[in-house]
Amino acid sequence: MSSAIRVQGLAKRYGDVRAVDGVDLEIERGEVFALLGPNGAGKSTTVEILEGFRSRDAGEVEVLGVDPARATLDWRARLGIVAQTTREAPELTVREIVRHFAGYYPGPRDPDEVIEAVGLTGSAGTRLRRLSGGQRRRVDVALGIVGDPELLFLDEPTTGFDPEARRAFWELIRGLADGGTTILLTTHYMEEAEALADRVGVISDGRILATGTPRELGGRATAEAEVSWLDPGEGRRSLRTASPTQVVGELAERFGGEVPELTVTRPTLEDVYLRMLGERR
Repeated sequence: MSSAIRVQGLAKRYGDVRAVDGVDLEIERGEVFALLGPNGAGKSTTVEILEGFRSRDAGEVEVLGVDPARATLDWRARLGIVAQTTREAPELTVREIVRHFAGYYPGPRDPDEVIEAVGLTGSAGTRLRRLSGGQRRRVDVALGIVGDPELLFLDEPTTGFDPEARRAFWELIRGLADGGTTILLTTHYMEEAEALADRVGVISDGRILATGTPRELGGRATAEAEVSWLDPGEGRRSLRTASPTQVVGELAERFGGEVPELTVTRPTLEDVYLRMLGERR
């Protein structure tokens, strides 16, 4: 079976509010999928239904071949969950808490190997209360992967990270993906989605607006580019064009080689994302 997650017509209401309103979604095994959307868009409700922690009002849901509404302990052992809130066990060391959680699973990974994988070998004997925020987040990931999950849910995993810690965390996630783990990521960082995801989906008002690769989402790959340069006689000039290579060639010929302060840009993932949300309103 190629699909790790298959959703059709998913719906969830809270009183008069439609938190999830007919979501269709399919995520392949081994894929890293980023779910993007503003606060209140339905991301958390959708993910909690997939995890089996929240009931649904309508629709069909299949996660690793099982309906989460009829989840068993064996099925839960195949999932890894890294929630947005950090678990509290301040007096335990990193090694103690990872070994403790390993005992919950029938076929866990070696705790010391997991600690090494998340970059905490040097802090294995340190109590959690003495760790930095970035180190605590790595512990969260260690607890999410110690059961050797087939499917890993990551909810805003790098919130509060500095740029260096965020990029180190990305390398960890890439390593998990290379090992065949299916990953569903929610994030507000567009550069994170672009760096990690095979595909992204944009959700707003409980509905999926579009899915695609980060490069192709919303026609991004074929969108007009903006060519900008400094013209000594006229100042800064810009031109939007579907043929940027041709324009650059013409400018290079005009300037005899190097084009002053030349830039060529296409819409970023954030540009496309914001346009989709703006069209929805």
